[in-house]
Amino acid sequence: MKTKTAILLELWIEARTRFSNQLQNLTSEDLTKKLNPSPNSIGFLIRHIGDVELLFAKNVFGDRTVKVTAKTVIDKKDTGEWTNLTELVDYVNQSFATLKSIIEKQSNEDWETSISTQEFGTKTKAEAFGRIVSHTTYHAGQMAIIKKYGQ
Repeated sequence: MKTKTAILLELWIEARTRFSNQLQNLTSEDLTKKLNPSPNSIGFLIRHIGDVELLFAKNVFGDRTVKVTAKTVIDKKDTGEWTNLTELVDYVNQSFATLKSIIEKQSNEDWETSISTQEFGTKTKAEAFGRIVSHTTYHAGQMAIIKKYGQ
């Protein structure tokens, strides 16, 4: 029988393919595309997903080794600087590996412990985990639409 951690990890990895599969087909030119009047480009959304994954590793799952400057969260808008495809892909590969590593260390009981954050209040780790799953897939959908229809 699988542990809660194994099941939740499988769920997250599968859901994240909505994002990670898109990375393989992006070009540098795609990174600046926006869907007007939306202010966010594909490059910004990629960086934002990485920023939030690292914030989750640090603030939700307690990985004190994580050092993150979540520029997309701090700036709250696209500053036009997210145009290097290699750097962005490397960043989200690293954020994925970091979050995956701390998730793998969770016990069955850990998922039922409560955490509090400024962004979404007090939740169990399992409930909070639902936020990262939906966050990534939400922005992955935006990316797909922007790539198809954006300029």
